[in-house]
Amino acid sequence: MGNTQPRRILILGGGFAGLSAAMELEKSLATDSDIEVTMVNRENFFLFTPMLHEVAASDLDLTTIVNPARKLLHRVNFFAGEVKNINLSARTVVVAHGFDHHTHTLEYDYLVLGLGSITNFYGLPGLEERALTMKSLGDAMRLRNHLIAHLEEAASECCKVKNPLLTFVVAGGGFAGVETIAGINDFVRGALKAYPGLREDMVRVVLIHPGAVVLPELGEKLGRYAQRKLAQRKVEIRVNTKVTAFSDRSVELSDGTVIYSNTLIWTAGTSANPLLQDLPCQKDRGRIVVNEYLAVCDWPNVWALGDCAAIPNTKTGLFHPPTAQHALRQGKTLARNLLAAIRGGERKPFVFSTIGQLAAIGRRTGVANIVGIKFSGFIAWWLWRTIYLSKLPRFEKKVRVALDWTLDFFFSKDLVQFLDIKAPFVSRPEDTVTAEAVVKAAAGD
Repeated sequence: MGNTQPRRILILGGGFAGLSAAMELEKSLATDSDIEVTMVNRENFFLFTPMLHEVAASDLDLTTIVNPARKLLHRVNFFAGEVKNINLSARTVVVAHGFDHHTHTLEYDYLVLGLGSITNFYGLPGLEERALTMKSLGDAMRLRNHLIAHLEEAASECCKVKNPLLTFVVAGGGFAGVETIAGINDFVRGALKAYPGLREDMVRVVLIHPGAVVLPELGEKLGRYAQRKLAQRKVEIRVNTKVTAFSDRSVELSDGTVIYSNTLIWTAGTSANPLLQDLPCQKDRGRIVVNEYLAVCDWPNVWALGDCAAIPNTKTGLFHPPTAQHALRQGKTLARNLLAAIRGGERKPFVFSTIGQLAAIGRRTGVANIVGIKFSGFIAWWLWRTIYLSKLPRFEKKVRVALDWTLDFFFSKDLVQFLDIKAPFVSRPEDTVTAEAVVKAAAGD
């Protein structure tokens, strides 16, 4: 008898790239029972990161930008766990799982690496211990709670020094940094109406950017437009400046300036997932180098994509940028090439040029560069929302987001602070009241 064991495809990572590959492979599973696909991800959901800052700024409810993986994948197996070890020679992956973090060893015939990137603090003093980040759903909720907690503390009578509490610093003038600071500024200043003891001149919002102009990906003209708009809304922008240290009460800058604040949101650096460091593969700044077909060189049946892969761009001679629009298309190309490798067929190189880039900069204003055409203002903001809403998976989530955005026109933002605190309780002996005493008390005796 022949070997009937299905060929096992293991996908590590459930971000834009990994999920896109899994969903493309799922289309073929209905007609091919000889293939078994499993996707491993730490969270049991897919996070739509372009809208993360809107959760932090209370524009959207936290559940609207996440999709349960099991509702997106019907034929692909899903494993909620954290990857601990990858052994390319043995073709095994160790995954920690469960409340006790016990491990499973998963075997594979074909491996897809889509582990993404993590925040890099560059070893700067105090950042790892104290800075906030904007990479996960938990980060967005933590920032939201942090902002509300500072408003509450600043509004209390016992608080004498209010300015440091209401000084918020964002490091990094890329898309994440600009959209985050625009959301923070709108949220905090809009919330002041609910705090009679606070005035707008108590609020200070500062953006630190190492380059000459923010949003360098969009070009100098749009970057300067974004700077002007943010400055009109009382956002301080410090260009050609870096954060050098962060303590409980101050942010130190490369020009010698000290900003007194205990809030620093770090969006200024990322690094490839550290799990890749020990893999015997060619790398570029920590990312695994692949060929134009997204296959890892010197390791047959191993593939990589997304932020953790250095993918050559045959047109420019450089690597493709780590953006969501590239990751989505990489997932589809990889899935088709992987199936071609299994079934026999022609592989196709990954060829794609950026269609456009957009950023929301607050107060229904945006900047955009679509196929080389640059524009800004309300139309750019409307286009940002329209495009990202169309990319959000599942109709249910699209409706929920559209509804939240519609309600935002009529109602102020929510100021509820979510605290993980148990309700008060006691543990004492049960009251020894006899039934006879209860009857007498009811009769008035």
